Amino acid sequence: MSAFAASPIEPTHTRWDLPAPDGADRRGFVAIGADLEPGTLLAAYRSGLFPMPMGRRDIGWWSPDPRGILPIDGLHVSKSLRQSCRRYVVGYNTNFREVMTRCGDPNRPNGWINRPFIDAYERLHRSGWAHSVETYDQNGRLVGGLYGVKINGMFAGESMFSEARDASKVALVNLVSALRAAGTSLIDVQWSTPHLVSLGVIDISRDEYLHRLAVAIKT
Repeated sequence: MSAFAASPIEPTHTRWDLPAPDGADRRGFVAIGADLEPGTLLAAYRSGLFPMPMGRRDIGWWSPDPRGILPIDGLHVSKSLRQSCRRYVVGYNTNFREVMTRCGDPNRPNGWINRPFIDAYERLHRSGWAHSVETYDQNGRLVGGLYGVKINGMFAGESMFSEARDASKVALVNLVSALRAAGTSLIDVQWSTPHLVSLGVIDISRDEYLHRLAVAIKT
């Protein structure tokens, strides 16, 4: 059984005229405003933008240059990580909201996921666009996971959390395997970090990302 919905529900088209991603400043910031309706979020991802909250109520739209991606065949899986994969049970879309909530724990460094974002992505999840991968320990306790948005051959990874050794990495290993089986060609991680680089993430230019994105969302 596939981890992803075969035919996600297309929402009402956004009422906003979103800006082009190549208008970003040096930080990757493009604009502020609009909303988090499903049609707006999908239009943004399809154009190369993604949202993050700015303050309590405002929404910022971003398109960094360079852009971090994980090559579909580029995930680094160490021997110890392979051993960790045998210690957990992995599920798909079994606890989406809880995964987002754990990712948005305000006690985590640089936490940014707030209630409006959780509500918005849960709507995307219910219509088949947003997905979660859950890692459970042997007692059935949720100890790690990640979530993101899949549009045809593109998966935009948003955030992950881990409360046990390698729990989020195990979720990632399983996600990449499922994406490969589904014919995905582009895994977007937005910004690279030393941790993500150690897993195989690379940087590409915005122009190269937009080219790959255009190909991926048509497949």
